[in-house]
Amino acid sequence: MLYGVTQHFPKKDRYTLGQKSEQLTLQILELLFVANSAQTAERLNVQKEIDLKLKILKTIIRASFDVHAIDQKRYLQLEAALYEIGRMLGGWIKTTKETHTYKQENPAT
Repeated sequence: MLYGVTQHFPKKDRYTLGQKSEQLTLQILELLFVANSAQTAERLNVQKEIDLKLKILKTIIRASFDVHAIDQKRYLQLEAALYEIGRMLGGWIKTTKETHTYKQENPAT
């Protein structure tokens, strides 16, 4: 969805805000695969990195809206999608923390 939106950015914004948002999206995808295959302790660190990059992406999307690179309709769609991703990531982080805490308290398990 984001790629389609950035293709309609004005030329002056396409190679700054658009390119940065696309790079962040790919980095987040890459980190999701890394986190999924990591051990519990490492997974939490990767998830926190994903969360940080997601916050940066939200800020770039907001800046894109502020400079009128995207219209309000597309901005709201992107924000809704990013919000939902953030909710899912937050749940995953919470579950990972609970699992990590449980394993620390019960090392024989």
